[in-house]
Amino acid sequence: MLIDRVRRTIRRHDLAPPGTRVVIALSGGGDSVALAHLLRELDESGELSVTGVAHFNHQLREEADRDEAFCRTLAGALGWPFLADREDVRARAAAERRSTEDAARTARHEFFERARTHFSADVVAVGHTRDDQAETFLLRLLRGAGPRGLSSMHPRNGHIIRPLLDCRRAELRAHLGERGMAFVEDETNADVAIPRNRVRAELLPLLESRFNPSMVDTLASHAELARDDWTWMLDEVRSKKLEVRSVAELQAAPRALRRLAVWRAMNEAADGRTVSLEHVEAVLELLESPGSSGSIDAPGHVVERVGDRLVLRSGRSDDARASAPDSFRYQLSIPGQVTLPEHGYIVSAELAAAEAGAQALRATARNRAMAVVAADGWTAPLAVRNRRPGDRFRPFGLDGQKKLQDFLVDRKVARAERDRVPLVVDENDRIVWVAGHEIDEAFRVTEASRAVLILTLRQA
Repeated sequence: MLIDRVRRTIRRHDLAPPGTRVVIALSGGGDSVALAHLLRELDESGELSVTGVAHFNHQLREEADRDEAFCRTLAGALGWPFLADREDVRARAAAERRSTEDAARTARHEFFERARTHFSADVVAVGHTRDDQAETFLLRLLRGAGPRGLSSMHPRNGHIIRPLLDCRRAELRAHLGERGMAFVEDETNADVAIPRNRVRAELLPLLESRFNPSMVDTLASHAELARDDWTWMLDEVRSKKLEVRSVAELQAAPRALRRLAVWRAMNEAADGRTVSLEHVEAVLELLESPGSSGSIDAPGHVVERVGDRLVLRSGRSDDARASAPDSFRYQLSIPGQVTLPEHGYIVSAELAAAEAGAQALRATARNRAMAVVAADGWTAPLAVRNRRPGDRFRPFGLDGQKKLQDFLVDRKVARAERDRVPLVVDENDRIVWVAGHEIDEAFRVTEASRAVLILTLRQA
């Protein structure tokens, strides 16, 4: 029975021991409604205590108020107190220069913590399923995630628990249908311009029909294996007290642990910015080269090898080269332009609809001083800077990363000119466009792109 599977998940991961006070996060969709009914059974049998229902209105859809009213009614029917809150998430995303998805997640989790405090609860239960786990694994695999990313959603993340993580979405819908329990549909789930929906509606069905009918279970199981691997490596680094400052100690450790120790230290120094695998690999290359010295610019900090020590210094990644010849970094507004007085260039950016972008895209075949990239996928704000040691990107059409240094050599850019080539980068310091040359494959325009960003380079 479905309820027994939920019990096993809760017990296996120690999500809610007897007496645990639980808030149910209710969106009104089928998964969260099923969660509410299943946890009601556990509440009635004394296995846990539901203290209330919480609903967050993101104000992103016309039906958002309808969903809030539905959740209020359902909570009343189940006999639980109800707490709702709302925020203009789209305005927050614009104000904080982040994606709407990221702003929504942050606002939602802030509300969950307020709800937990309001109801004097221990945990907040959310309705993520085994299907959600498989989708998350695929999305992160496509984005090049490592063990931490591929571990996907954990059964417990702080005060957030996921009792339905071993249940399939279809089983939950069937459970509701058999009992005549209503729920609301989120019409945006059909929008395949959203990457998760595209994976759900197009990629997973293809994999199931053409390769493996049990693909969801296979991917979810691999997420669990990755989670176990990640947890073990993290415990090993902690138990060995592996310090990045000692080159000898790091070189003696297995490479997987060496990479993890470097990644943890860099994340602590990055002040919230994203540290990519390319940044970590650049530091490992510096670490593993006998007798080498030098520094690597990373998001929010600099990593420098000094003899037998690695030194991490906080500050913006361009601070270390502020006094170096030809060093520059300027924020690029959208729409807007920046002038590079050092080299007499102007870089501009403007958003355009897909139709206008298609015309501009055809022009790029003849004009390398223009680039068209997808309007999503990168994190605002953009900036224009010169190259840094360790810079890598994936040139359009190339299968894999390439050092920017090697790319410029292959393009026969003179040594004296390489530091003058403007790079358009996002908030996470990922290269979007090597101005006048090539975009990164990750930001290419696809058929699903509904808006594009047009970048141009011209003489001042």
